Amino acid sequence: MDMAARFLVPLPTLMGLLIFLCVGPGAEGGKVLVVPMDGSHWLSMKEAVQELHARGHQMVVVSPELNMHIKEEDFFTLTTYASPYTQDEFNHLLLGQTYLIFERMHFLKMFLKAMESLKSAALVFQRSCEELLHNKELIRHLNASSFEVVLTDPVYPCGAVLAKYLSLPAVFFLRSIPCDLDVEGTQCPNPSSYIPRLFTMNSDHMTFLQRVKNMLYPLALKYICHISFTPYASLASELLQREVSMVDVFSFASVWLFRGEFVLDYPRPIMPNMVFSGGRNCGQRKPLSQLNGQVSK
Repeated sequence: MDMAARFLVPLPTLMGLLIFLCVGPGAEGGKVLVVPMDGSHWLSMKEAVQELHARGHQMVVVSPELNMHIKEEDFFTLTTYASPYTQDEFNHLLLGQTYLIFERMHFLKMFLKAMESLKSAALVFQRSCEELLHNKELIRHLNASSFEVVLTDPVYPCGAVLAKYLSLPAVFFLRSIPCDLDVEGTQCPNPSSYIPRLFTMNSDHMTFLQRVKNMLYPLALKYICHISFTPYASLASELLQREVSMVDVFSFASVWLFRGEFVLDYPRPIMPNMVFSGGRNCGQRKPLSQLNGQVSK
């Protein structure tokens, strides 16, 4: 825990240091290729992109034409590629099942509908990634643009695949990846005896039965990961012309920059390239007005 606490530094300082390390000594500013995950993930990453731009780095964001939140800003250059869907199809596939959040139904029925929604959303991102990686003209342009590092969220593995394909150092900006793919990709110890697994609601002090649950529960997530990640392994294998697993792709990362706050998470082993930057989720909250502050008191 002490070792991890030493890594807990402000995000702007940390990101500047990471890019400096990736680019090399004496560099005034690097050229950074950003492959974000859409939605709230981008709202979190956008702060880092803005800070890197303020420190003199040239930021290029690659995104499909149809997206939810990735719009042109003055602190990065937006490069888009064709989407394999119309706007109506995109909205239906990605947002058509949002009503489930407010529905009350039997657990099994809810699970099946959630899986159906997940398949639809996963298909959108998978097809978008195929569109990017099969766009030979764009790939040639990116390859010739002398990027020095790729900043990406590995929950959308397309950026990780692209970094490996272009042989560029990769910095992962994330909260977590299901099915322990982050710890497998970093070869990090991950003892079930005291590290609570995702969605178990366990703490780091578990009874024997809770430890059994902690070991068995991740098996249920394997199906979700099979839906979400297996197509990217096939795509990476096709591009690299050899058999590649997602662990191979994720292990290519130079730095794993976790948005978690170590003091709020349970203690766990970390590797030297796993860094906790403090909570960076969605964006800065607006300060309370003076009236609201008085009411709170």
